[in-house]
Amino acid sequence: MTGLDPREVRRAVRAALREDLGRGDLTSIALVAPRAQARAVLRAREPLVLAGLDFAVEAFRLRSPAVRVRPCVRDGESVPAQAVLLEVDGPARALLSAERVALNFVQRLSGIATHTARFVRAVAGTGARILDTRKTTPGWRTFEKYAVRCGGGHNHRFGLHDLILIKDNHLRMLQGASPNPVAAAVARARQRWPGLEVEVEADTLEQVDQALAAGADRILLDNFTLPDLREAVRRVAGRARLEASGGINLDNVRAVAETGVNDISVGALTHSAPAVDIGLDFL
Repeated sequence: MTGLDPREVRRAVRAALREDLGRGDLTSIALVAPRAQARAVLRAREPLVLAGLDFAVEAFRLRSPAVRVRPCVRDGESVPAQAVLLEVDGPARALLSAERVALNFVQRLSGIATHTARFVRAVAGTGARILDTRKTTPGWRTFEKYAVRCGGGHNHRFGLHDLILIKDNHLRMLQGASPNPVAAAVARARQRWPGLEVEVEADTLEQVDQALAAGADRILLDNFTLPDLREAVRRVAGRARLEASGGINLDNVRAVAETGVNDISVGALTHSAPAVDIGLDFL
């Protein structure tokens, strides 16, 4: 699993600390002696798959070089409720002022990893992969896609720059093109960006046939019924990679996977994953 760039983690944590601290942690300054020391643990309050612990480590360390941090779990590991994720000790004011920033990152990213893991478990044994989408929090895409990998999922394209994905609105711009909009779109993409994979979003089985005839590498089957998914798999017969998308949830993802598609993309991995419950307990 490819990790995160420490420089990106540091930049994000610095920005979050600036946002939270403003002119200072006024409550801790009023109540806690400057030299007071404390010990605390970051603890899971529900079963979860961990992601983003480096953000918590960075938050505490940036608040004071005297803070000592010891991770107890690695990203990507499943842990039970009450598991200790991180031990930290040092100046009490530093721990208190870093608490919310540390928790926000780890709760959000672990929520994505945990939600992804549920989908991955649901399709286990079918051969289908669970993919994310570009439906991410602005500025957090690198982090959220990392969390998907922590949960056992796979990343689709990172952005508009690393894969040709011809969608319905692109095809509308080519209405009337010969021999059909799909063939024209694939041909233009191949000519302009040779060497890049080309994926076509298909709304109908006719468009599946057109995409296959045009030589698309991947075909995205958008909001297909289960019978139509099976028919698309039969028609394509392994000549292109098939991705199911649209309306996928934990109740139907297994049935979708069993149609024989290669990939299932789920926007909810990132746009709707609930944050998990993690707390910082002072000892």
